[in-house]
Amino acid sequence: MPVAEKKSMAKAVALSNEGGAPNRVGSFITRTTNFLKDVRGEMRKVTTPSRAEVRATTTVVIVTVFAFAAFFYGVDTVLDSAVKALVHWLGGTA
Repeated sequence: MPVAEKKSMAKAVALSNEGGAPNRVGSFITRTTNFLKDVRGEMRKVTTPSRAEVRATTTVVIVTVFAFAAFFYGVDTVLDSAVKALVHWLGGTA
């Protein structure tokens, strides 16, 4: 948030508190209006990806999921074998 906006908001808050009790409804409406203006400004910056970009990122996600699945399968297999060997070595029935 720019410094000028922060100063104007601080001034508005100070002015709303001068009368004793804070004006909560007015403050809520002001904050909500400012929030919605900020949302609108940010949404103007959003760009929709092209079909090629979506296809490329989807491919990366699918490949990454399979790579992690293979990795964790390997880790699980090694740990399973190690635990079974340890239990057998300690005299268990595995």
